[in-house]
Amino acid sequence: TVIADMTELGQRIVLAQGSNGGFGNLHFKSATNQAPRRANPGLAGIERTIWLRLKLIADVGLLGLPNAGKSTFLAATSNARPKIADYPFTTLYPNLGVVSLGRDQSFVVADIPGVIEGAAAGAGLGLQFLKHLSRTRLLLHLVDIAPLDASMDPAQQVRQIERELFDYSPELADKERWLVLNKKDLLSDEAFAERSAELVTALQWRGPVYGISAATGDGLRQLTADLMARLESIWREEAAEREEPSDDEAWDPLL
Repeated sequence: TVIADMTELGQRIVLAQGSNGGFGNLHFKSATNQAPRRANPGLAGIERTIWLRLKLIADVGLLGLPNAGKSTFLAATSNARPKIADYPFTTLYPNLGVVSLGRDQSFVVADIPGVIEGAAAGAGLGLQFLKHLSRTRLLLHLVDIAPLDASMDPAQQVRQIERELFDYSPELADKERWLVLNKKDLLSDEAFAERSAELVTALQWRGPVYGISAATGDGLRQLTADLMARLESIWREEAAEREEPSDDEAWDPLL
């Protein structure tokens, strides 16, 4: 049971009401009874066992099956240096990285361990770390467009992750999500175009689609620039909802 979700600076929540200390003998002191031998016992307070769970705060969350290239993407675009190897499940803990595109232009990316089938029910590490994606504003769904196992259909990979997201949290499943087709360097331009078109058609995908190679850096500059533009738009919308001036307006002496 969620008691409270603390998201604001200075926010305070009463988790357990303290006890009543009662009255000591000083409370009963008077002019005629200067050394009273009377005191009231206190009342018992509330005892509760509470789990405190930390949710990482990031702007963009990386999502995908093990070995989809999430750690390589994080290392190629940010200052993070996660463990990278040629076998799945190299990421055992969330990693955060700051992507800097220039002066006053940066955002935080969160990489979590790969989500496998049954993660929403507790399989693997997905259930433990999917919660960190709930704080993000946008999800990047990385897909291995050139899997070594020919039976690994990219469309099935995407649908599998979508099922786990919905089973875990419908709100998380509804979060804005971009499709990122990784490892395009392993295919020819014609083969990549054919596979990506087949995938978009099979999924009936209507959101943004990007083809990248996290290993070679192909397509990363355009993707991060578009992410920055989209996040700035989201931040302006959030500031307008709070009726606060945006960063561009806050310093203007004429306002």
